[in-house]
Order: sequence, then C-alpha cells, then structure tokens
Amino acid sequence: VVRAPMLGTFYRSPSPGEPPFITEGSQVMADQTLCLIECMKLFNTIPVGVKGRLVRFAVENGTLVEFEQPIAYIQPE
Repeated sequence: VVRAPMLGTFYRSPSPGEPPFITEGSQVMADQTLCLIECMKLFNTIPVGVKGRLVRFAVENGTLVEFEQPIAYIQPE
C-alpha cells in the first residue's frame, strides 16, 4: 500500500489533459513518479516506492487525501 505522506489534493497526471504518470496494471519501478499531491500551492512528487505492478488507485483524481491515507495498491515483484 502506498500511503499519502501529507494532506493535500491528489493528482494522477502532471497537468489537466495530460496522460497519467502511471495507469492501473502497469509495471512500475521504485523511483517512478506515482502522482502529485498539492499542498499549499506546492506540488509534491510522490514516488511508487517499490518495484512491481500497480493494482489500483484507492482515490479519485483531484480529491483531497489525508496524511497516511492509502492512495494506491502495488503488487511487489
């Protein structure tokens, strides 16, 4: 489980209209960008953290996430 490291707004892509950093079912690397969390007008890059496959996102794009809230599920390799 990848958990939100901070309170903020969750974004799956770098900007509106662009493709997401990662899609569900994709193979991922530990240092790959999973999402952005905007906190006080600062966009923080959140890495996947583990090599494997993205099973699913636990939150919708553009929603508020709480500290330690699950944001994605990764099946480790």
